[in-house]
Amino acid sequence: MNERIETQREAEQVREPVVEARKLARKLGLDPYPVKYWIVDYDEMNELIAYDGFQERYPHWRWGMKYDRQQKQGQFGGGKAFEIVINDDPAHAFLQQSNSLADQKAVITHVEAHSDFFANNRWYRMFADDLDAAALLSRHADRVRRIMADPEIDREEVEKWIDNVLCLQDNIDQHQAFKNQHRVEDEEHETDELADQLEDMNLSDEVRDEVFDDEWLEAQQEKQAGTLEEPEKDILAYLRDHGHAYDPEEGKAVEMEEWQTEILEMLRTESYYFAAQKTTKVMNEGWAAYWESMMMGEECFAGADEFIEYADHQARVLGSPGLNPYKLGKQLWEYIENTENRREVVRKLLRVKGITWRNFHDVVDFDRVADLIEPDPALETISSETLSDLESLPSETVDAEALERAEEGEIDVDSHPWKVLTYEGLAERHFSLCKLQNQGFLEAIPQADLEQYARYMMDDERYESVEEAMADVAYTAGWDRMYEVRSSHNDVTFLDGFLTKEFVVDNDYFTYEFSRTTGDYRVTSTEYEDVKKKLMLQFTNFGKPTMAVYDGNYDNKSELLLGHHYNGVMLDLDQATRTLERIYDLWGHPVNLKTIVKEIDERDAEIARRRDREPEPEEQGKLIRYDGNEFEMRDLPWSEVEDIAATDVDYNTKPDEWLA
Repeated sequence: MNERIETQREAEQVREPVVEARKLARKLGLDPYPVKYWIVDYDEMNELIAYDGFQERYPHWRWGMKYDRQQKQGQFGGGKAFEIVINDDPAHAFLQQSNSLADQKAVITHVEAHSDFFANNRWYRMFADDLDAAALLSRHADRVRRIMADPEIDREEVEKWIDNVLCLQDNIDQHQAFKNQHRVEDEEHETDELADQLEDMNLSDEVRDEVFDDEWLEAQQEKQAGTLEEPEKDILAYLRDHGHAYDPEEGKAVEMEEWQTEILEMLRTESYYFAAQKTTKVMNEGWAAYWESMMMGEECFAGADEFIEYADHQARVLGSPGLNPYKLGKQLWEYIENTENRREVVRKLLRVKGITWRNFHDVVDFDRVADLIEPDPALETISSETLSDLESLPSETVDAEALERAEEGEIDVDSHPWKVLTYEGLAERHFSLCKLQNQGFLEAIPQADLEQYARYMMDDERYESVEEAMADVAYTAGWDRMYEVRSSHNDVTFLDGFLTKEFVVDNDYFTYEFSRTTGDYRVTSTEYEDVKKKLMLQFTNFGKPTMAVYDGNYDNKSELLLGHHYNGVMLDLDQATRTLERIYDLWGHPVNLKTIVKEIDERDAEIARRRDREPEPEEQGKLIRYDGNEFEMRDLPWSEVEDIAATDVDYNTKPDEWLA
């Protein structure tokens, strides 16, 4: 009873912040799904984290392992879970009961931005237009439990089958819309075509039965079904449509049981659901961190007595070690905002008589420009005593109805000054080029950018003065651009498009590699190209090896041929062989994997160590084959692995010469 009362008390405490955060989010231009907030205790939060944010999942040992790891992380100072939000319509967010009000407000503002991202990013729409993820995963959980409870089905076999499928959970085609359609019609067409061919041969029943028995017909159908015009990235779909279960008792491949096909497709469906989160991790977390900071810090959603605690909260999130998606994402969103705002100001300045891209840095008074683009003082110091100052501002910056209500005392403008402003007014109030940390950014514009902006500029003498030009600046430019990017990009395109040399230098990014010479990790480069290659590598295919099916009838023996898209990083061969063992159970016949490895001559390695350099490896094609009993590895000529080697992107981030 006491716990229930505490939960109710917590719910009452956050009720107003939930309502006000939604209003502020919409004022700032966010358009989130509705969000249902739930109050949970510490153990329930850990359970949700273990279940990837959901209250119910299918039975499996890995959930317990994740729960145990999360509990230990909390107990031994490895990090605190502030929130969980899941992509759904409406979205669901879980607040931990023991959090302070400052933490709860931070979580709520963070969640509103996440929900906006879910609702508007195209990669989330690729799974389903009408989504009820919680219901979907609950149905899967119920179905798996029923399968396990069936007395005709061995529970251990079900668990093993799930393990087999999970080892391939990221081997889908995350760049294609989800297709929940078996290729049954194609297979029936292939079977009918083969039967028609035999019919045309006009054979006697005796000859037909003797020469073309059922086993032969089945083998031919398998070979036809396995034909591929191009590599198939959705390995799970291919195995669903063409795979067989290996039966150890019969010692051969047999048709999958209905429950096996069901489980394979259910787990594949879940992989597609979670793919959007994995492919937009940096964008999504950075987006949420940016708007949380805007609401909590710059719009004072955190009260004066909560701000220090909130600052500590955000510092912990942004300061976590390693490749931090919150920090990288937030920095990139701020860079997009700054560069677009700079573009807007510069393009106006280049239309002033006497200013060209050639003399820009010599004739522009940047201190004067900074003064001219400062937000109107009436926007910066909004209070109940200064409301009359807003009446002289342009109508598009002030919410006239809200201003009238504030003047009548219906709106507490001292606590919520944003309520009397529009999107345009808030954009001017928070114009990024006027912030202290961005001083000098306008002046630092590269000459190449100036030339590009001026190249197609026809009205280059539109303004008589800098004052006239700056009065025409669109303060919403940066935010408008951010919303455009939010709608269309994933992490790979986000990094490719916006991680520039200027960004890398300003934020002190660098690459590091394992040194065979010293046996430890070294900083290897601060060059922009190297940093970008390294980051792109981290986010291509969730940072996992990219695999595809290349042949379902390899060597004309019904064997499966997989190809690893080699991008300069070798497979972990131990993990690869363990994975092939799992895939064998899903294919029923021998499984092959072609890849490329780096081989280093020991003599060359010793010479390199003496000279404090890295040995130069030789790339060699390899084929790994597993027949159900043993592995075989053999060399492949380069002509047979050219199609799996990266060509137009070189991922090598090591410099030619390593410093001692």
